[in-house]
Amino acid sequence: MPARLLRLFPAPPVETPLKGTYLAHGIHALGTPEAPFVYANFVSSLDGRIAVDDPGTGESTVPPGLTSGNDFRLFLELQAQADCLITHGGYLRAIAARRLDDILQVGTGEATRDLAAWRRDNGLAPQPAVAIASASLDFPLPASLAAHGQRVLVATVEGAPADRIAALRAQGCEVVTTGAGLVQGGVLTRLLGERGFRSLYLLAGPLMLETMLRDGMLSRLYLTLAHRLMGGEGFHTMIGGPVLGAAGRLRLASLYYDATSPDGTGQWFGQFEPLHIAGGSD
Repeated sequence: MPARLLRLFPAPPVETPLKGTYLAHGIHALGTPEAPFVYANFVSSLDGRIAVDDPGTGESTVPPGLTSGNDFRLFLELQAQADCLITHGGYLRAIAARRLDDILQVGTGEATRDLAAWRRDNGLAPQPAVAIASASLDFPLPASLAAHGQRVLVATVEGAPADRIAALRAQGCEVVTTGAGLVQGGVLTRLLGERGFRSLYLLAGPLMLETMLRDGMLSRLYLTLAHRLMGGEGFHTMIGGPVLGAAGRLRLASLYYDATSPDGTGQWFGQFEPLHIAGGSD
């Protein structure tokens, strides 16, 4: 039987099919080149873990009990609506080391052909562009990017290694600089908008989420909250750095309940909008 969700908010509660839930949000049409729509997606445990450190290797991993097929389907529906995916060098290194799967393409598997068709029917390019944020430029490019003809942009900082910039340009990448220190979300959003991108999906972890929030660029946060406690002495959460203050205020826009997954515990799928998007103030 196809998976179904219970929409709890906005009221009244109503049962709805899982498939198509996030496609119905029409994210691809919400932004413009002048004001790109920037959105992120995270999955977290009840105790705030998005990843834990492997005691043996020290590598950061997503615990198996935190993810599910239903969550991944909604992740892919968000990805399908992007003009451009924003990722980082650490993810590309993890792909090369086979610690993480390459998920930089849309609709390439038999079970996800409908997402490729959805992009075509909605006037999007067959595959999203990919923007890679990296200060060190120490990463290999996955072969899949060239194989699928994806446009690749690399966002780096002042003083980045000149030889690596030249090597990336020789591979067909456009390299841009966003300032000193770390790649800044506000500058990156503006640069991508100038290149015509309207919907930007963050696959870049807590640092990019933080800079997008601090720069007032984040338009929407999708959060899957798995109903379990993870523990772990070494762990990662959604946000770090100094206190966010007003930049961290979010308002609930929708909430769905999946009663059975992962592992029979249940999970919530929440959608939050920063108050500068949702409007008003407390």
